[in-house]
Amino acid sequence: MEVTDESLSKYDMTIGIECHVQLATNSKLFSASNNDARDTAPNMNVSPIDYGLPGMLPMLNKKAIELAVKAGKALNAPIAEISRFDRKHYFYPDLPKGYQTTQMYYPIILAGHIDVPLDDDSIVPVRIHHAHLEEDAGKLTHHADYSLVDLNRAGTPLIEIVSEPDIHSPEAARAYATELRRLMTFAGVTRGDLYHGNMRFDVNLSVALKSAPKLGTRAEVKNLNSFRSVERAAIYEFRRQVAELEAGRTITQETRGWDDVKLKTYSQRSKEDAQDYRYMPDADIPPVILTKSRIDEIQSNVPMLPPAYRDAWKPLALDRSVTESLLSQREYAELVESIRHRADNKAATRVAHWLVSARSSDDEADSAALSDVNTDPSDYLELAAMVEAQEISSTGAKEIFNEIVIATSSQSPRQIAEARKLLQVSDVSAIVAIVDEVLADPASARAIEDIRGGNDKAIGFLVGSVMKKSKGTANPGLAQTLIRERM
Repeated sequence: MEVTDESLSKYDMTIGIECHVQLATNSKLFSASNNDARDTAPNMNVSPIDYGLPGMLPMLNKKAIELAVKAGKALNAPIAEISRFDRKHYFYPDLPKGYQTTQMYYPIILAGHIDVPLDDDSIVPVRIHHAHLEEDAGKLTHHADYSLVDLNRAGTPLIEIVSEPDIHSPEAARAYATELRRLMTFAGVTRGDLYHGNMRFDVNLSVALKSAPKLGTRAEVKNLNSFRSVERAAIYEFRRQVAELEAGRTITQETRGWDDVKLKTYSQRSKEDAQDYRYMPDADIPPVILTKSRIDEIQSNVPMLPPAYRDAWKPLALDRSVTESLLSQREYAELVESIRHRADNKAATRVAHWLVSARSSDDEADSAALSDVNTDPSDYLELAAMVEAQEISSTGAKEIFNEIVIATSSQSPRQIAEARKLLQVSDVSAIVAIVDEVLADPASARAIEDIRGGNDKAIGFLVGSVMKKSKGTANPGLAQTLIRERM
């Protein structure tokens, strides 16, 4: 697929994203089957309702409704006081009923918006068309000459968040997906485990000449489960569509898959229109009726969300990368905010940088890998106070932090420092004696001469000698001050 930069510059890219969010309920949307199929053998978390056996009636999961209401707050969207379920008909091995229960005409979450921060500190406002509740289908595993179906996922409660086509770059598409995960996990709506498919993204991308009066024909790249894949798929699909148009061909409205090894999309099937699904109201499920007071009650329990953290942390003067890294893990953000309330901004800033240094560099790391972090602010406050009082060095503080962040020791930061001999000596008289000894040492003569000759960097040799003679316990800042005074 050859396409020049000149050709690419003639076209605009337009992206809308549909995101399927698995809700963090214990049971499925319409049955009592276990909703967590991780590390579970195929077809174990199923019931007659999930199989779609005749005579089986669904029972709506109340918790799923509550989580959808919370998601509405995170999306700055009103909640419908009356919503209804419909049947979306299609025949596929992973859908035993022959239809999917969804909300086509009366979704529970109405139009909203989110502000998406980019790396250059600009903001992309993205409108949310709506978000609706639906059940997931099962999972097919394709082999050379046969396919296997696993219905553990069938009936899993989802909300599908549908954006307006307000995204115009691969970077913005990735940032939108990233922010959406933050919002949903902070609101407690989903576990957010991308590896296990808790969130999956469908990227709808079209291309049109910059002067064109309307958007081009879109192709939908399905089931992307990483932020990186969202960005890469958008890059490839834009180049593919431009190449087609430049060659005089037309774009086909279709569903495409993404090959994460070859880094390219591939055609799956022509895109169905709404009439192909033969939607009809689901007669087995009554309308969902929510009062304004009930909606307010549910949303009052939504925790602090990422935009609020960004505003609260402005006095900390954190670099953007530090802030966004902290917001990739709700426990870290809550910990920094707790410290900010209990101490000063300096302590919160110091802990924020420690936490980021301990995080994986991969912003798509499985959240479960960070779930065992020590969230007791007392330990971090004690460690920050010790650094502020110059009782330990920055290197010693990092060593102690690595010990307390994963709670591998029952000792306090001070006890760890004492056990590992990390406490710095700040007793002037004790350090003066060592400084005098170093300055009198013939081995220091060259460094002293260099310093007096204007080479200030040579003082590092003398400070190092003091640290060596004190077995690393001297306060290096105090040692340097005393060396200058004694000289």
